[in-house]
Amino acid sequence: VVALLMSILILLLVPPLHTSKQRSMSFRPISQLMFWTLIADAIVLTWVGGQPVEHPFIQIGQAASALYFLLFIALIPSAGWAENKLLNL
Repeated sequence: VVALLMSILILLLVPPLHTSKQRSMSFRPISQLMFWTLIADAIVLTWVGGQPVEHPFIQIGQAASALYFLLFIALIPSAGWAENKLLNL
């Protein structure tokens, strides 16, 4: 139940964690990769949610959930930081 609540509340952290100086994703390839990773992760989580609670699906769901939270907490902000560094080169 806590993970369900946190999966929604983590979306409130997206605006403060946006660290990129360039607003458009047209010229930010790392952010594009993170975006499509998030889309693929959402598709996997949706698929796993419809499967029976059995051995391989439990591990796939746990890994996809961990990736979901890791994307928002660490990978997307670090992608913005890295793109800012690349922009200054």
